[in-house]
Amino acid sequence: MRHLPPHEHLASLPAAAPPAANDSAANNPCLSCGACCSHFRVSFYSGEIAGETGGTVPPELVTQIGPLRACMKGTELGGKPCIALRGQVGQAGVHCSIYELRPSPCRDYPIWMEDGSPNPDCQRLRAAIGLPPLPPRPDDEGDDNDPGNHPPRPHDIAA
Repeated sequence: MRHLPPHEHLASLPAAAPPAANDSAANNPCLSCGACCSHFRVSFYSGEIAGETGGTVPPELVTQIGPLRACMKGTELGGKPCIALRGQVGQAGVHCSIYELRPSPCRDYPIWMEDGSPNPDCQRLRAAIGLPPLPPRPDDEGDDNDPGNHPPRPHDIAA
C-alpha cells in the first residue's frame, strides 16, 4: 500500500453527492465547523490505539503522553488542530479523516446537551471562529445530527 502525504489522499476520494433535503447530515453543524478539533487536547486511554489492545485509532496519529494516556498528534498542548482534521476550520466540508476510527473523546463530544440546548463549549468555540451560535436541537431530529452517536453513512463527510 502506498502512503500518501496527509492531504494527497483526499484528491483520490470520490466527490460527495449533493445532500438530499431529508438527509440529517446536511444539517449537521460539525460539517462546517471543526473548532473543537482545533482547540481541545484529544486525550484518551492508550488501549484505544490500534494494535494488540484491539483499539481503532491509528498509532501513527497518536502521541503517548503517559503510561496509560495518549492524545491525537497536534493536540498535545491544545489550541492546535488535530492531525486527522481535514479542510478549513469554519468552512463547509471540514471533517475528520479517521471518523470511524476516532477516539472516545471525539465520539462522546455532544453538539447538544440532553435537554436539547447547544453545548456551551461548542457555542464559545463557534463564536471564536466567527460562526453563528447554534439553535436548540430540532425536536424532530433527536440525536440524528450528533456525530458522536451515529456512524456516518457512505460518502458522508464527518467531523
